[in-house]
Amino acid sequence: MKRMYLALLLMAFNIIANAQEDKIFSPAKFDAALQHFITTEAKLTQQEALKFFPVYREMQSMQRPLFDRQRKLVSEQPQDEASSLKAIRERDEIEIEMKRIQKTYHERFLELLPASKVYNVIKAEDHFYRNMFRRFNHNQRSPHPKRQNNNATNQK
Repeated sequence: MKRMYLALLLMAFNIIANAQEDKIFSPAKFDAALQHFITTEAKLTQQEALKFFPVYREMQSMQRPLFDRQRKLVSEQPQDEASSLKAIRERDEIEIEMKRIQKTYHERFLELLPASKVYNVIKAEDHFYRNMFRRFNHNQRSPHPKRQNNNATNQK
């Protein structure tokens, strides 16, 4: 589950960064949409949101270099056993560090918000990224060239 969440998160950032020309990605709009979604779904008051989001953004800034390292690893293809082993271990270390950061910041969130709202924030964040991924996937569907050729052959 944790790996799936991380993979979805990485894919979402990657997908947005590579958006179609007519749909230029705006980090500010993305952050505003995420903040609005979390605020609404977790039912944060304005005062709670004002206290929470600076700490949340701090957590994201701590995670960003790890996402970058993870994305780099995903794009590389190890050529031998030694480099494959090194890549596996680095991925594991990145995931462990991501969890350490999350745990640390979840404790900080609990100092700012009731546990029920922190839980709802975590659920809302997951939901936001899953929805974004689904939306992008839905908008990007195009026939696979091989499937298209097979369908044409089958229709004859």
